[in-house]
Amino acid sequence: MRHARVIALAGLAIAATAVAAYAAQTTVVPVPDNAPVQTAPLEVDLSKTQWGDAEAGAGKAAACGACHGADGNPDVPTYPRLAGQSERYIARQLALFASGERHSGMAAVMAPFAQALSPQDMRDVGAYFARQKAGAGVADDTVVADGPYAGLKFYEIGQQLYRGGAPERGIPACLACHGPTGAGNPGPAYPHIGGQQADYTTQRLTEYKAGVTSEKDPALFHIMAQVTAKLTEQEIGALSSYIQGLHDRADDVAAAGAASKQ
Repeated sequence: MRHARVIALAGLAIAATAVAAYAAQTTVVPVPDNAPVQTAPLEVDLSKTQWGDAEAGAGKAAACGACHGADGNPDVPTYPRLAGQSERYIARQLALFASGERHSGMAAVMAPFAQALSPQDMRDVGAYFARQKAGAGVADDTVVADGPYAGLKFYEIGQQLYRGGAPERGIPACLACHGPTGAGNPGPAYPHIGGQQADYTTQRLTEYKAGVTSEKDPALFHIMAQVTAKLTEQEIGALSSYIQGLHDRADDVAAAGAASKQ
């Protein structure tokens, strides 16, 4: 009987141990909450940068070549020409893409590339493209058949607006800010638009005309929104065509000289 009691007690001890082990395995132990995720604002401060380094920018701009061309002159008409663009303008647009303030057009494609760049990288990329020679396209010289501009060539509508504006409608001449050859003004970061792709220019002017922006400093956007608000679709198309063919006449002289030597 004594041995039986010992065996019984041992059995109870083993059973109790098993129950305790099982309880330990199934007991829910609360996990402490993780610390709140710290998010940094996607703001790009270009004010603490130095003038861009074009040599350094050449390597940083390599990825841009897939769409914009190695020298900033793209083959696809919807991609903007970057060659000859001012450093400050390119850096600012990259900053707007990186922060999400510019979200129209191909912004979803541009954002990851821009967010991978530091503010100084943006200046360097801008400096590289500023050194490249901008090309130009051909303006549309189809004669307009009807409407208020009947008899004019299509690009001539844009030429009138670019050079003289439409004072009676409160539309200033484009050359007042962008210059007679579309070279822009690097001081206030007005862009170089001479030779810009017509399809791209039409897209941008249409966006300005809509007047909707997320830019935190929309002063420059509002200037363009006011100018384009009174333009018709035909006028936007004609301006884009004229700008596509706009370039410095010295380029023609240089090209003719090079051809004569061949």
